Amino acid sequence: MALGERGGWDKSESRYCGVETDFNDDMPHLLSFNLSSGGFDFVVATLMDPNYRPSLMEKDIGGGSHVLSFAGSDLVLSPSQWSSHVVGKISSWIDLDSEDEILRMDSETTLKQEISWASHLSLQACLLPSPKGASCANYARCVNQILQSLNNMQLWLRIPLVKNDDDTMDFIPSGDSWELWNSFRLLCEHHSQLSVALDVLSSLPSANSLGRWFGEPVRAAIIHTDSFLTNARGYPCLSRHHQKLITGFLNHSIQVVISGKLNNGVPSVSLDSALDHTGTNVESSQRHSLRPYLDYIAYLYQRMDPLPEQERFELSYRDFLQSPLQGHNPLFHIISDEFCTIEFSNYYLSFQPLMDNLEAQTYETFEKDSVKYIQYQRAIGNALVDRVPDEEASSLTTVLMVVGAGRGPLVRASLQAAEETGRKLKIYAVEKNPNAVVTLHSLVRLEGWEKTVTIVSCDMRCWDAPEKADILVSELLGSFGDNELSPECLDGAQRFLKQDGISIPSSYTSFIQPVTASKLHNDVKSHKDVVHFETAYVVKVHSVARLAPCEPVFTFTHPNFSTKKSNQRYKKLRFEIPSDTGSSMVHGFAGYFDAMLYKDVHLGIEPSTATPNMFSWFAIFFPLRTPVCIRPGSPLEVHFWRCCGSTKVWYEWCVASPNPSPVHNSNGRSYWVGL
Repeated sequence: MALGERGGWDKSESRYCGVETDFNDDMPHLLSFNLSSGGFDFVVATLMDPNYRPSLMEKDIGGGSHVLSFAGSDLVLSPSQWSSHVVGKISSWIDLDSEDEILRMDSETTLKQEISWASHLSLQACLLPSPKGASCANYARCVNQILQSLNNMQLWLRIPLVKNDDDTMDFIPSGDSWELWNSFRLLCEHHSQLSVALDVLSSLPSANSLGRWFGEPVRAAIIHTDSFLTNARGYPCLSRHHQKLITGFLNHSIQVVISGKLNNGVPSVSLDSALDHTGTNVESSQRHSLRPYLDYIAYLYQRMDPLPEQERFELSYRDFLQSPLQGHNPLFHIISDEFCTIEFSNYYLSFQPLMDNLEAQTYETFEKDSVKYIQYQRAIGNALVDRVPDEEASSLTTVLMVVGAGRGPLVRASLQAAEETGRKLKIYAVEKNPNAVVTLHSLVRLEGWEKTVTIVSCDMRCWDAPEKADILVSELLGSFGDNELSPECLDGAQRFLKQDGISIPSSYTSFIQPVTASKLHNDVKSHKDVVHFETAYVVKVHSVARLAPCEPVFTFTHPNFSTKKSNQRYKKLRFEIPSDTGSSMVHGFAGYFDAMLYKDVHLGIEPSTATPNMFSWFAIFFPLRTPVCIRPGSPLEVHFWRCCGSTKVWYEWCVASPNPSPVHNSNGRSYWVGL
């Protein structure tokens, strides 16, 4: 039974816990004992007799091969039992990089036989043993060969989670187990079906070092019983450091596997005197010896805070690439890079603000983000108070223009701000989408705003305003601040603004940070072309490792009355990865923005200052064609450009150090936003 279900949690939030078992040729009994008596959800089971060696097999007199010593036939369990409850464990004795040729050949033969058998059983995953030495080239070569023709089964490479300064395990380069994993996956070309199963030991690396793994394809955390402590009541528990790590794994949907034997002093009955987490009384004689460890993991999971409603809604968007519109592909539909999206060919496509119109369901989702509009209302209210003294509040009318009014949420926010502050408003609502204008007219009639609101059905670039505005309000920001052409739009619209007028927003800054994002990299790589590696994607980043704090990139201020203004930008950035992180892999850069609406009223998604409970924007991801490995103490130098042409705006980016990369998206050849 899933960990979450034990406590009555929603099934969509469930996590599962398995147990590592020894070889048993009675697979039905093994499954029944561990699932029914033990309460585990699956077993990690050895499929072949550990005494089997191909070189020792004698040929039958007739020339046929001896029957392989698997744990029974495929008929001993149903297909659904094999698939749902068994992870195959490849024989731990294999050593494909051994100097002993017989052992090496036996290992290669056995590896292929066992994975072939596991594939025949339709297992979802197989656990590969850890490499036996620092050199794992032949092991990786054989695994890579297997991956080329493997079905959908995942291969989990077992990697011990070793402290960086632990040099007692000489088979791990520099004492850092991440190096071992990195060498292996590079030899296997970042294959998407190669994942990690981390052996969680009694000692752990630093928090920064552990953080790297959340951007890697970790599928399982194998927790050894000797990693547990014993509490005052004699039951197993984990240190605070281990607890934080395991809850982090659970939050990232990583399977937990209990491995080892019952420690001395730990009772075989569970917490609360043999009551399991369903409240069912279980006879002590029937209980699995490792059940107390399972119950403790379930306890940790149930103690986690339930996901907020916003996070629940965003679950299906986690680490799912949303591709900005490719201007050269007429098949792509147009929608926004903000929260609501329409699926097309497994991609999510973002808005070309000056070329296309939103659909009704997209507007509806934007309008549900009450936090965003509360911030706008605060900013407008503060601007009205600054603009109009109290003694003139009843006589002076402020002219406010909403450029890009949509279906009217900013119009409503402006009128509510005026009511709260006791100021008089005259509003021009400028909107180029004729369908949204229909809704605007209906809203104005319904609310009785005819004397206050004038609707202008026109592109703001073509409109001749009858008078100048005191306040210009817009919501043209994208995930990277300026990536939906807010600078170009507002530069064109500021001709409507009085010389001392106020623009809301008044400024915005983009930010980036280097990330390990194995899943995102593999999703981009699956398209097997350069174009997708030169495209910026909107994504709800979750399974990523943020390797360094964000750095500011481009800033735009409005209004900008400079005679030499240009929206082209260039920035060189330098990131320092904390030294205790160890080596890490940079797959690309996560981008964010922070906007100052008016004075101290801001909104944004930059992690350190993000507006709470706002869901209108996800981060943006700039991938690297070739991931860059950063060694401890080596700075990462990055260059970003915002380029402007007569018909389009685009970004270019590259790494200059420690290893130079090509300049991505040169001349906007792969990704651009049309003017």
